[in-house]
Amino acid sequence: MLDPLTIGAIAIVAMLVLSIAGVPVGIAMGAVSVVGLWQTGGPAFALNVLTNLPFATASDYSFVVIPMFVLMGAIASASGITQELFGFSNLILRSTRGALYQATILASAGFAAISGSTLVNAALFTRIALTEMLELGYDRAFSAGCIAAAGTIAALIPPSISFVIYGLLTGESVAELLIAGVVPGLLTGAAYMIGTFFLVRVRKDLAPPPQPRATLREIGISAKALWATFLLAAVVIGGIYLGFTTPSGAGALGAIGALVIALSRRSLSRAQLAEALRSSAGITAALFIVIIGGLMFTRFFLVAGTVTSATDLLQSFGLEPVVFIALLVVVFVVLGMFMDPLAMQVMTLPFVYPMVTALGYDGIWFGVIMVKLVELAVLSPPVGMNLFAVIGASEGKVSLTDIYRGIFPFIVMEAIVLILLIAFPGLSLWLPRQMF
Repeated sequence: MLDPLTIGAIAIVAMLVLSIAGVPVGIAMGAVSVVGLWQTGGPAFALNVLTNLPFATASDYSFVVIPMFVLMGAIASASGITQELFGFSNLILRSTRGALYQATILASAGFAAISGSTLVNAALFTRIALTEMLELGYDRAFSAGCIAAAGTIAALIPPSISFVIYGLLTGESVAELLIAGVVPGLLTGAAYMIGTFFLVRVRKDLAPPPQPRATLREIGISAKALWATFLLAAVVIGGIYLGFTTPSGAGALGAIGALVIALSRRSLSRAQLAEALRSSAGITAALFIVIIGGLMFTRFFLVAGTVTSATDLLQSFGLEPVVFIALLVVVFVVLGMFMDPLAMQVMTLPFVYPMVTALGYDGIWFGVIMVKLVELAVLSPPVGMNLFAVIGASEGKVSLTDIYRGIFPFIVMEAIVLILLIAFPGLSLWLPRQMF
């Protein structure tokens, strides 16, 4: 009989081989889990997990938050909110050098409060901002990198699908996780804006001279259109923080609110609504396949004893907790270069989370670090998902070489923020500790 660690290693290798061969990662995890459960718990147990766990997951009320957050973002993006945010941000920053970089970061952070998908943010702002950047003489590579990086803020500021999945897989409070991402999300946006501010002054070729300052009247007219963004953000973030509603309820209220706003503006056609519903259903189905596969993977590791053995082995090494976290960061960054971020999160959490909590770290804090690592993953060549989202949405304006060159400064900024979040856990934990 093989020992639990060997069984776990074989399972991970088998799952990676299937994924490389083209099998969807959720199905690959599920298939390996069924075989493993069959061998460790017997055929009856494996069949019981296969028939009951998917239904229990899909019918769990707490998972309602995922399709609601996805739908809210889809409807909001179709109603013109992104254009309003970008227009306002550009007006207030127009007289500064590199204004469109700054406006993209600021507007993306604002839209992150009503959209939980980094890919959606990156694709939308590519369509909105990239053409104007290139026409005005902004650097092509840095423009693409800025848009790709700004999209990752949606992974931290609620509603964040990454935090929801982390909470559902680990049992941590989804509400606390969502609120814990607010300060790190704002810190990330600030780091991008400060870094860009200095870079365009050191390298004059990155941006053209600033444009004339906008008038107060222009700014005022543009600001009036932002009420929809503030209203939706207040419903979602404020409702969760003050305890008026659960994350699932906040998602439903946000989706309904986005629909009412879009219909009141007559900015959403039947075709756009149908497309929003279709895309939301497709994204939700894909996420659920990965989540169910990940939960089956977790069940297999628990039954095989892999989690307990891995935790005992770690403690026997006597590593300092901070050394373990540093090694974990390196492993996740490397994995993120080659794996889908969601798959990386779902695959590793079953045994990484118990190790981290066994060392005395707070599960909410580690959730922020995990999502921050997911951000790095979607920006890391060669398989950073946000990079390809920008290339696809640019319609040939940006090449792979361009975005590889342009993303490097933002990866450095991401690393600085990650170090701050590890060194000062209070940045992540203070706000959720103030919740009612």
